[in-house]
Amino acid sequence: MRTFLRFLLVIVCIFSLTACSGGSSAGLEAFRSPDGRYGFLYPIGWTKVSVENGPEVVFHDLINSDETLSLVISKLENDIDLRDLGTAKEVGRRLTNEVTDEKGNSRDVQLLDANSRENSDHMFYDLEYSVDFGNKNRHELASVVVDHGYLYTLAASSSEERWPQVKDLYAKVLNSFKFLI
Repeated sequence: MRTFLRFLLVIVCIFSLTACSGGSSAGLEAFRSPDGRYGFLYPIGWTKVSVENGPEVVFHDLINSDETLSLVISKLENDIDLRDLGTAKEVGRRLTNEVTDEKGNSRDVQLLDANSRENSDHMFYDLEYSVDFGNKNRHELASVVVDHGYLYTLAASSSEERWPQVKDLYAKVLNSFKFLI
């Protein structure tokens, strides 16, 4: 009986770890929120870090420490659908304008692409940005989704120089984001 329970536990763990994968997950590990609500994949070798008064979840590459993955969760005033905020391009432009208009901001943010997709009964907006800080350029992919009155923004960022090497990996990471309950 004990052996059977261990076997069952191993099977459950395997399915739990692969539940947020949407295809090939080579080079990726599974992350699941402590409450089991959502999950996504992140690159093997990246480490989770805590940021006080920052994103809910942050991972960064140990070798290229400026490569990051972060999840920001924001409470919405109303329980709305993502489409109520506008199209993917409209939401992407609004986020671009908000960042550019911040006081003391020294960055130029350009929306490069905006698409919508459905996954696990949710509408996602996938956004691609370039960010010019004057002395360095960065590239970012972000996926935005609404669930139960919260706006989730999962973003992966790298230097512009590293972008060609990581863009496909980042796309897999963002596409892996799912709600599990």
